Amino acid sequence: MSRSRRSQWWFIGTLAAALLLMLVPLPGVLAPFKPYWPALVLLYWALESEDRVSLGLAFGVGLFADLLDGVLLGEQALRLCALIFIAVRFRSRLRFFPMWQQALAVLALLLNDRILLLLVRMLAGASLPPASWWISPFVGAALWPFLFLLLDDLRARLRIQ
Repeated sequence: MSRSRRSQWWFIGTLAAALLLMLVPLPGVLAPFKPYWPALVLLYWALESEDRVSLGLAFGVGLFADLLDGVLLGEQALRLCALIFIAVRFRSRLRFFPMWQQALAVLALLLNDRILLLLVRMLAGASLPPASWWISPFVGAALWPFLFLLLDDLRARLRIQ
């Protein structure tokens, strides 16, 4: 298998894994701790491979995630587009941050994502979520260094550009 084909399969595989992880049900007590996997994986690829992740891809992944998750169509597409727009805009700075600063930047992006989700749901007529709803971005930011290093290590072992 050629290197470019292996690279393409690895990219698609990580996105598919993120969508599957999004669907994994957790007990009610642990549900607020579930990170937003598609955002974290798309963010990794946006930082590591600028030509792979575009707003169109983020929109497509978001629509597919909406269909899988059964939420308002376009909700996750809007959220992922906003996240990727900001990440691509500041990519040159974010890539060279130390890992702890990158994790803080990811926290800011995920909190922005939660605020956008809150606005969409409030416009749709939902009530205010409980305070535990805000835990997920902090979990995602705490997992970021481990996810980044894992994906980076696997990408290096597979010799993928």
